[in-house]
Amino acid sequence: MNGFYGRLLKIDLSAGQYRIEPVDEALCRKYLGGKGLASYLLHQLNPAGVDPLSPENNLIFATGPVGGTRIWGSCRYGVFTKSPQTGLYCESYAGGKVPEAMDAAGYDAIILQGKSPRPTVLVVHPDGVEFHDGQPFWGMETYAAEDALNERFGGRKAGFKRSGALVIGPAAENLVRFGVIENDYWRSAGRTGPGTVLGSKKVKGILFKGDRTRSLADEAGAKAFAKALRDEAKDHPGVTAYKEMGTPMLVKIANGAAAFPTRYWSGGVCDHWKKISADALHAQCDVTPRACLKCFMACGRLSTIKAGRHAGLKIEGPEYETIYAFGGLCMVDSIEEIAYLNDICDRLGMDTITAGNLCAFTVEASLRGKIEETYAYGDVDAFAELLGKIARREGIGDILAQGIRPAAAKWNLEEIAVHVKGLEPAGYFHHALKGMGLAYATSDRGACHLRTTFYKPELSGMISPEQIEGKAEMFVAFEDRLTLFDTLILCRFYRDLYQWDRLAQIIRLTTGLDFDESEMKARAGDVTDLVRRFNLREGLQPSDDRLSKGFYRDTDFENPLTPEALEIMLAEYYRLRGWDKAGNPPE
Repeated sequence: MNGFYGRLLKIDLSAGQYRIEPVDEALCRKYLGGKGLASYLLHQLNPAGVDPLSPENNLIFATGPVGGTRIWGSCRYGVFTKSPQTGLYCESYAGGKVPEAMDAAGYDAIILQGKSPRPTVLVVHPDGVEFHDGQPFWGMETYAAEDALNERFGGRKAGFKRSGALVIGPAAENLVRFGVIENDYWRSAGRTGPGTVLGSKKVKGILFKGDRTRSLADEAGAKAFAKALRDEAKDHPGVTAYKEMGTPMLVKIANGAAAFPTRYWSGGVCDHWKKISADALHAQCDVTPRACLKCFMACGRLSTIKAGRHAGLKIEGPEYETIYAFGGLCMVDSIEEIAYLNDICDRLGMDTITAGNLCAFTVEASLRGKIEETYAYGDVDAFAELLGKIARREGIGDILAQGIRPAAAKWNLEEIAVHVKGLEPAGYFHHALKGMGLAYATSDRGACHLRTTFYKPELSGMISPEQIEGKAEMFVAFEDRLTLFDTLILCRFYRDLYQWDRLAQIIRLTTGLDFDESEMKARAGDVTDLVRRFNLREGLQPSDDRLSKGFYRDTDFENPLTPEALEIMLAEYYRLRGWDKAGNPPE
């Protein structure tokens, strides 16, 4: 079938064996690859109730029908498993250049099963897998590990046109619950702990290589589509904004809307926002716009600190979410120091959103006398030390390495802990952007901003942030469209450019399938229902679709989101999804 390789690669780590299997064409038609196909495989292959860190938990890499094509925003991959952080569905995505090498290996999905008896490195290519001793790389920080794998197995040694490695760091090796998978140094499949699952399987890294390409239904049409979009979008205000300032531009926007979370979720306005804004980043660092392959937005900020104690430090970032986590929640008032903490997280291989939330939570524990250690807001060196302790599972770091729910229970701070399903939210204050409260509550992987990116319509005036009744209709439309993004595996930042008509065109050009808007929504709904069934099977309860008590802690916000308002939005959401009042999809 056009748009698909028609091949799965199953890797048995326990036995050191692999097999290549065909993909049922009916599955490709129904789920469109990417998130859809991977979620189906995870649901089918994972035993019900499996421990996320057991060998029986499958970890699945997938690319979508647009992978390796000329379609803009297509150089991405997804990874899917059961999360060690939430105990529920895990999905995460990353861009850069390595996804092109993964796709060129020629599989629609790559499934890791079992557990290697010793540290291992995998080399995946069109003919299968090579298993290599990973002990020399075990313990390396991510940058060094990626360099080492590329030097030994990639480049000219690869024997193919494309090659690239992804790796885990010490945090995932030590089974910190929010370990990430990194590629191209700073690109992270970051949320809900997929790197930790890779660490539990004793896989330090995977190098992908190949020269395969997908057969498209209309190759010439895809080329013309890409050219026309580039010509049309080069002056689009959203494209220009991302290219000029990247995601840090959201600091000013969110703070101006009282939606920038500060001092561990106690408010939505940060007095020192100018010191951690996009303008500060560009003034105090040498910044070069940086793009993934197949992208003209170049939202990445390749930043080198000009002066001070971190002079010369180079990092792609920090992104908005990292700035919010350390600059807002932890009250760090220097963009250079946030870049420094970002660099530590990247080297150790841990999610910056969760890490920043946990650092701020620890300050609250200290201020309330729940721990013996002393931590204060804005104390960069203390946070840097704490991140190291978390990665090494030392002392207080061992508690935090288990995630927010165990830490809150241990310290008797469940009244202030902010999370949904065990995952901390991104940087959008729910009292100011009430639709984000619904987004956090309903996301299948926990308090996530990316399933709908509903901060976009609320901040841009497409819908009032204060609206409660009727909000779920636009919310579901955004969720369905972005679910299709994840089956094709497209970058979120093309959401303004790829409305339903263009998504239909992309699907037709790549796969030959001719879907109208209602059919695309039905396909997206199938995927959403499938993931919901997976979560219900793994123990999801109706109460898990609510915000934790910490979301409703005392705040001076004039018109806060209330549990009653959330219930109104949630009931509408369930109804529009065709679920019953407890959130169960139809049989």
